[in-house]
Amino acid sequence: MASKITNPFTFLQQVRSETAKVTWPSRRETLISTVMVFAFAIIAAIFFLLADQVMGYGVELILGIGR
Repeated sequence: MASKITNPFTFLQQVRSETAKVTWPSRRETLISTVMVFAFAIIAAIFFLLADQVMGYGVELILGIGR
């Protein structure tokens, strides 16, 4: 499978052309997305902390080991 070799200048022109076609998010959309990611990461961390505590308590109660 032979590939067509393109000179670097043409390649950079093509990259710039394709980049111009991209619809970039606004600053507000980026900020909202970032805040949502952090919020869901915190919610997931709290959930897994609570789940770990409950399971640890259950193991201690049933088997009498741990802590």
